[in-house]
Amino acid sequence: MPNILWVDDEIDMLKGHLLFLEGKGYSVSTCNNGNDALDMVQENGFDTVFLDENMPGLSGLETLEKIKAMQPQLPVVMVTKSEEEHIMEMAIGSKIADYLIKPVNPMQILLALKKILDGKELVTQANVRGYQQEFGKMTMEMQQLDSWAEWSDFYKKLLSWEMKLDESPEEGLKSVLATQKKEANELFGRFISVEYEHWFTRDEDRPMLSHELVNRLVAPQLRNGNKIFFVVMDNLRLDQWLAIKPALAPYFQTEKEGIYNSILPSATQYARNALFAGKMPLQIKNQSPQYWVEEQAEGSKNQFEGELLRDQLSQLGLSSKKMEYHKVVNLRGANKLLDNIHQQKHNDLVALVYNFVDTLSHAKTDTEVIRELASDDAAYRRITKTWFEGSPLLKILQWAGEQGFTVIITTDHGTINV
Repeated sequence: MPNILWVDDEIDMLKGHLLFLEGKGYSVSTCNNGNDALDMVQENGFDTVFLDENMPGLSGLETLEKIKAMQPQLPVVMVTKSEEEHIMEMAIGSKIADYLIKPVNPMQILLALKKILDGKELVTQANVRGYQQEFGKMTMEMQQLDSWAEWSDFYKKLLSWEMKLDESPEEGLKSVLATQKKEANELFGRFISVEYEHWFTRDEDRPMLSHELVNRLVAPQLRNGNKIFFVVMDNLRLDQWLAIKPALAPYFQTEKEGIYNSILPSATQYARNALFAGKMPLQIKNQSPQYWVEEQAEGSKNQFEGELLRDQLSQLGLSSKKMEYHKVVNLRGANKLLDNIHQQKHNDLVALVYNFVDTLSHAKTDTEVIRELASDDAAYRRITKTWFEGSPLLKILQWAGEQGFTVIITTDHGTINV
């Protein structure tokens, strides 16, 4: 039974509300001043506190501050007659769970409690019901997909359900979704084997491919006079992008978002060289052999990306644009770039390859600790999100936005567990 504390100097006038909550299965304790409230919080385990702001002695805000000092995670709902904006701001700054203006009716109180105490569970239950209802439709749908656009939409739908079910305790349902995703991968593999070659000979019903990305997304922005900060996050999957995207929301407005298809093979030496060159690998080898490193050769196969990008810009009539290329392979390199980021201010194009996610992907195989931390796709998303939120890359992107750059974030390829 959830245990509620209600603090109000006019608590006797709220008996109807208290009886209503008790009838709904809540245990409600009361007091009429801040000092008693602090003693009760100290001595008892409450799940939520309802707190009046205007009380004799300790005010509601003062009581709130002391409660948060004792139990930072205890949800506190401010219930007050005050509509003064500065009081609302101070309460929100103290991390209240909700703010209700008197007079309140019992259903408002019940709604606040359900959001605080049951919100996560209710969302999970709704997601479970939703996927159960959609499962049959999706199973039939994926048997009939016959275009890249349809497959792209279906993949986004699969990922949406996968991420919604991340926190669900329904392991059986997650297993069903994993099986459905595996079947979709097999069907998509057959689709690719039939359609891939045709994508190079037709203009419609096909995706944008690696070697077309700069021409179609970066070049038009440069021609329009925009400064571009172009980031290629090596080995970033769509679900990882969806996990880190909220961290960018305070600093950027997303103007456009979409999916493109890597060329095959999708390995870095082919896909990313094609991306920067604007050419397929065989064309790079034949037309710019000095920039092509054979697979069996020693050393990096992507050591000429900056040169390939400059050549592509020249071929696109953009050779006058001031451009710099950077590759970050470790934390030291990231911090060095961040420390000197002001030097990029006057460039028209900054191209940045960032390798952390690729390093993490390989560490999942090679390092036992990382293998445990990223044991499944949900954990892999969480560790990517945690890294990004504290990374130099986020600070670099913040700087780029502040300097008026249009930021374009993409990847060269993704990864799957096999």
